[in-house]
Amino acid sequence: MIVEYIRYEVAENAEFEAAYRRAVVPLEKSPQCLDYELSRCVDESDHYILRIIWTSAKDHLEGFRHSEHFMEFFAEIKPYVSNIQEMRHYEPVITKDA
Repeated sequence: MIVEYIRYEVAENAEFEAAYRRAVVPLEKSPQCLDYELSRCVDESDHYILRIIWTSAKDHLEGFRHSEHFMEFFAEIKPYVSNIQEMRHYEPVITKDA
């Protein structure tokens, strides 16, 4: 399991959130995606963090990114790619259940 975090700075909140509501439809169909969450910052409403839990980094990069699910997902979020401030994979070290 690997966790991807993507930080966005986006002024058009309603449009951005609507795009992600559509984008999660193909994301949910992807066998590589285990979970996701889009969160908006309470202190600065134009800041978002997307958390996606993937089966592995390889499954994300070589499986999902080469699938029709990615093409559908990317079509929805493409207008916001330039708003990405950071996009990285993280390996959980300490969790509640571990």
